[in-house]
Amino acid sequence: MAITLCLSHKEDVDGIASAVLINSAFKTVQTILVDYSNLMYRLEKLSNELEKVTKGYNRIFICDLGLNKKNHQKFVYTLNKFITLGYKVTYIDHHDIDQEIKRELKKIGVNIIHSTQESTSVQVYSRYKKRLKPEAAFFAAAGALTDYLETQPMASSIISRYDRQFLMLESTALSYMISSNQNDDDYLHNIVMSLSEMKFPHDIDGGFLQAEKYAKKISNALRYLSKEIKIRENLAFVQNTLDLASSTVVNFILGISEKKVAMVYKFKEEKGSFIISIRGSKECNVHLGRIINEIASQLGGSGGGHDKACGAVIPNKKFDDFIAFLEEKI
Repeated sequence: MAITLCLSHKEDVDGIASAVLINSAFKTVQTILVDYSNLMYRLEKLSNELEKVTKGYNRIFICDLGLNKKNHQKFVYTLNKFITLGYKVTYIDHHDIDQEIKRELKKIGVNIIHSTQESTSVQVYSRYKKRLKPEAAFFAAAGALTDYLETQPMASSIISRYDRQFLMLESTALSYMISSNQNDDDYLHNIVMSLSEMKFPHDIDGGFLQAEKYAKKISNALRYLSKEIKIRENLAFVQNTLDLASSTVVNFILGISEKKVAMVYKFKEEKGSFIISIRGSKECNVHLGRIINEIASQLGGSGGGHDKACGAVIPNKKFDDFIAFLEEKI
């Protein structure tokens, strides 16, 4: 029996929803959930494993995992190994991507489904709609809503089918369930498997209770972090020393500071680097994903993302330079 592999982003609803849709559209799917920091490790490990497999797997999907200048050459090389071994590889994403990388991927035979205008889950749903049950549209809507892409043409059409309050409640609860379990891959896989049966987030046992606890945790964190914010002319930033994902609180910092750009960072001792989440307001008129990719690569780190939402990994000794360059670019 042919088996489909799906590597998808584990840190947000769009990535989890994309995995749910792939699991629903194709029979016998093995899901591998990854974050940006371990994407290449998991891909290279997988390529070594598949070299020893003579039959079984025939299709690989990679969803909602953006590339940057630091990893794109390894990414192309590894996907080329998959294709050489006889696997069909499809890359589905909505992050900003260099046109040269696109050309390289197409040249080696990767099927690319890419648009910066629509969330990854919406693109998955649109491409494989005929394979999916009508209820699957909910997961595309949830992915678009939580990635702030709900006003885009395909997304808005899908979202209009649902009561907005219901969609917002379920999507936010799912987002908090995902964020509060980033260190529990088994639980995240359970979410994917449960939702692939076309259940709603509220059907996951204890899920809404976890979301409530996480909301309280965020509220307490904001009281503390709001006192620690540092301000530049266009930039507000704060170190996250709490057991909470920086991406969860950065939008709150943006609102509190009323600056064009907000940044929340956390030091990872094992990496010797800062893990950074960045958000821009409507007044921010630069593409943050592109400039972060550029700055991070210059400083020996990595980064990238959307025009108003992105992230980076910056070496400890280069952090002050990163702040200075970012403020200048803004």
